[in-house]
Order: sequence, then C-alpha cells, then structure tokens
Amino acid sequence: MREFNTSGPNIQKQHYTIERSNLIDKGISFVKKERYFTIWAPRQTGKSTYFRQLAEKLEKIDYKVAYINFENYKTEKIQTFISSFKRNINEFWNTNYNFETIPEFFELIQTQKQGKCVLIIDEVEGINQEYFGTFLHSIRNAYHSREKHCLKSVILVGVSNIVGVVNDNASPFNIADNLNIPYFTNDEVFELLIQHEKETEQLFKKKVKHKICQITANQPGLVNGFAKKLIDNNPNKKEITYNDYLKVEDWYLTETIDKNFANILNKAKQERNFVERLLFTDDEIPFEIDRESIKLLHTNGLIKKDKYGYVTFWVPFYKKRLYKAFYPYTNGEKKHISRTIFAKEYFTEKGDLKIKKLIDTYKDYVKRRGFKVFMTKDDKGDYKSLKESALIYSFETYITATMRELKGKIYREADTGLGKSDIIINIANEEFLIETKVYYSPGRFEEGKEQLAYYCKSLGLKKGIYIVFSPENIKYPENVKEQTENINEVEITSYLIKYDEIKW
Repeated sequence: MREFNTSGPNIQKQHYTIERSNLIDKGISFVKKERYFTIWAPRQTGKSTYFRQLAEKLEKIDYKVAYINFENYKTEKIQTFISSFKRNINEFWNTNYNFETIPEFFELIQTQKQGKCVLIIDEVEGINQEYFGTFLHSIRNAYHSREKHCLKSVILVGVSNIVGVVNDNASPFNIADNLNIPYFTNDEVFELLIQHEKETEQLFKKKVKHKICQITANQPGLVNGFAKKLIDNNPNKKEITYNDYLKVEDWYLTETIDKNFANILNKAKQERNFVERLLFTDDEIPFEIDRESIKLLHTNGLIKKDKYGYVTFWVPFYKKRLYKAFYPYTNGEKKHISRTIFAKEYFTEKGDLKIKKLIDTYKDYVKRRGFKVFMTKDDKGDYKSLKESALIYSFETYITATMRELKGKIYREADTGLGKSDIIINIANEEFLIETKVYYSPGRFEEGKEQLAYYCKSLGLKKGIYIVFSPENIKYPENVKEQTENINEVEITSYLIKYDEIKW
C-alpha cells in the first residue's frame, strides 16, 4: 500500500504521486531545443520529484540523464567534488570518463559527438564558492557549442535564482530559461487525496480537503505532511473529519519540529521588523525582488507577490507559526487576567455570551496594564518589536485567558491577509470570528468591516467582531464609531480600543 511522502522525492510505487504532465512536457520541450535552463523554487515545492519524472520521460526517448545532488559541498575540497562528479556521471551515462579538473571534463564532452546527454544538478547552491564559478563558466562554454557535442541540456536546480550571480569579464553568466515549478493546484491536491481514498476506502471530508489546501497554500511538502499526520492519527476511521483536522493543525502549530519552518524562522528573525510589518500593519509594500529583505524571504518561501503587486505571505501555516514564534513572554499575564474573570457575569440568563461585557472588561484591562509587557526587548533592554505587535498580542492574550475561564474554544483561522489577526471563538453553542486591526484611516476602517463580513460568510459564520486599536489623539469622522451593522447578511459589531499613541 502506498503512503503520503514527507521526505525526499516521490517513488511512484511507494508514494501517492501527482504526475504534472504539462510541466514535464515543457521540460522535454526545453531539452529537445537544446536549452540549458534553471529550476529554482523554495524548498518543498516538489522540484526533486519533478526532475526525476522528467528524467524517466527523457530516457524513454533515448536521452542519457545524470542527476547529481551537491547539497553538502559548501566546504568540500575540489578533489572531493571531482571524485563524486566523476563517479555519478559514469554511473548514469554508462561512460568511463577520467578527468581531474572541471574544465577537463567539459573538454572531454567536446570530443563526444554521438548521443544525447542531459545533466541535472540538484542543490546547485551547495557547491563550494571556490570552484562554483569555474563550474558555471564551463557550462556556459559548453552551451555555446552544444550542437557539436553530446551534452544537449544542463538543468540547474536550487532554491535561489542563480542567473547572473557569476560575472566573467563583466559579462554575467546567463542561462536564458527558467522553468517555474509552482505549488499544487486545488485540483491536484484533491487528486492526491483521492488516490488514498481509492486505495484504502478511507475518506476525507470535503471541508478537510479545502482546509489542507488553504493552510498549506498547496505546497506539496506540507500537503503530504498534513495528510500523513491525519492518517497516522486516525488509522481505523472510515472518514477524516474537521475535528480531526483541527487536532493536526494544532499539532503542527505547537508541537512538531519542522525543519522547513526552522529555516523560515531563521530567515524571518533576520528581517523581524519587516515580517512584523506584514503581520501587524496594513502597510502595502511593493514587491521588488532587488530589495534584499524581499529576495531573502521570497527565495525561502515565506512571501510572494500578490495580484496587486504587493508583498503577501505565501503559506498561511508559516504565517501562523511566525505569529506564535514572535509572541513575547509575558511573565504570567494570563494568570493575572484570569484572576479578574468571574464566568457567570459573561453570560445572559439564556446562556448567550455577553460580547460587550467581554470587550468592556478588556478595555478596563488595557487602562490598568497598558501594552509594554507585550513588547520584546533585546539583550540591551531596547524594544525590538513593533508597537503594533504589542496591541494585537495584548488582545490575544486576554481573549485566550478569558476563553479558558469561560470554557470556550479558540483557534486562529488560516487567513492570508496582512495587518490583522483572525480568531474564531466557539462558546455557548455559538461560533463567530473576531478580527483585530490597528486603525490607519476612515477608508480602511470601512474596508475592514466589508472584508470581515465577506470572510465570515465564506466560513458560514453569522457574526463578526471588529476590534480596532485607535489612537486617542485623533479627531475621527462620524463613520469611525462603535456600532452593530448588518453587512451582506452578517452581523458586524465594531469596537474601538483607545490608547495614547503620543504618550506611548
């Protein structure tokens, strides 16, 4: 029986596998045109699985394909590199080449007039910089005479765009084509899950399938990871339910040590202020790849360009984990909050939650405690986090502590938007969405309500709570006020949490 693969390239006999026929056909077309090209994309996009499938198809039409991984050669001496390169080439191509330098190998290639060979280098960035340039220059030279020798195509695979990274006499190394390997589509994710359903008769609820698509943004590695964990947790269940999904999501967010997220977190810490702007503000940041912060976070799979040309988070799972990773230690603040909560005061005689009571109590808490406890300091005692983060974390800490006392459930929705925090509350047999934002302008205040109503409706929720942190030292227009409105058949209640921006 096959399984969901969470480590390395797929082996079709062992793993549920999506064959991306259109992409494979495009790769074959490049090779037939004798193109040397790159495949670069963040980790866990299925690059290795793709080029192995491509290699199989090419071998069926008489190409000899060698694929070599150089992930761990950053510090290896040239002799070790040559030895590995030589061994792999001879094994894959069934040749007996003997060479001691990189240029010597490509000189041997020049003498081989017969046959059609393809060279795929995976993790190309892993090659030691001392001879990386020599390697790329030799490939370029081979490219210019490829019609005269057997090396018809070279494919360089990595997580960074290497086009133009090496210069030779002021002329940039340039491979004309890059083959983009996108994440799965929703249909491809469903197809992958259906393979399991057909082979085992164990079904996924349709909502579970959609939630997997949503939180992973269809990143192949994460899709397989969520699916595998769901199966491992529920081996004997005939149908995987939404509650099963929520347990797996919580495990991913709070327990698992995920090596790909560890890399994301490391990069995010290098650009903490930039990432916090994305997490906690409405700033519209143009996506410009030449900005080092954007290039770093994009090539590592954290951000992408949205349809309007601005920076947005790529994978909601990463956004959720970062939100939690940056959450400050608050020195028992939840315990302090819990001491003031008497549960019976928060419910009507019918057992409904008193929303206004909840928010009014939070306002009182803000007046007493302020927000500085929620700001992270560096080793020198200086604040290193944005003030907007403290506002959002303050409310989340308060609502989490309160829900624990009121026996309610709380979880974060997999929203991909910027500058807001979306929490779903389930209490007293009622479920509604709470959104927290920082006030920026009357126009954005109105847009936020419309977006919240749309989002509630898409989730099948009838109520939305709109929490807006609003500086006291501003004269607000009439539309910026606390009120309850019916927007697109959803009840939206707005609350303003005032704070002294100048004093703070």
